Amino acid sequence: MDYFLKRKILNLFFPNRCPVCSELIKENDRFCPECTERLTLYTGSFRITGASECFSALVYDKSVKQAVFLLKKGNCGNADYAFGAYLADVLKSNNVPERVDFIVPVPMSKQSRRKRGYNQSELIAKAVSAETGIPVKCIVQKVRNTKEQKTLGRAGRIMNLKDAFEVDGDVTGKKILLLDDICTTGSTFSEIAVLLRKKGAEDVLCASAMKVIKKSGT
Repeated sequence: MDYFLKRKILNLFFPNRCPVCSELIKENDRFCPECTERLTLYTGSFRITGASECFSALVYDKSVKQAVFLLKKGNCGNADYAFGAYLADVLKSNNVPERVDFIVPVPMSKQSRRKRGYNQSELIAKAVSAETGIPVKCIVQKVRNTKEQKTLGRAGRIMNLKDAFEVDGDVTGKKILLLDDICTTGSTFSEIAVLLRKKGAEDVLCASAMKVIKKSGT
């Protein structure tokens, strides 16, 4: 079923709400006007080992924390569409849809996915796909559980992800857009991007709905 038709039908039974404040909003709105004004668009730049380019749509701050909290707790609401639509804007403005073959969402372990009921990065990827026309292929699998990245330092993050992912499909000569919900240090992106390159991908671009900005002195 068409992505937007499905949203239209669901809206008849479950009216669309702002993923931050729960205010009723129109069918294809992202956030309510008040919450939209508080958003901070990401205008910086960052690099990921293994990726040729990196993009992000919003700064991860208090303006989006409630939406992320619901997304991570299994109550997706409108958050996946809202974040995906903002990221699609950035990708289209940089002509990314014309330069990649498909989107690969960063995977979760089977255990984590069962607990949450979905992979939020995959849902955001589907929203981006609906807005850009880039197909989604879930060809990277997480083959072992890892500790939460936010609890570890930079070196710990790298070791925590070592050999945690596998590619289940042929990526030879493909140009891939690797997508995640939030990018903090980029360790997860880097681990998968390098793996995709080793498997023969011609190019890997990374995109996150939100980017954590490191505070000065931390």
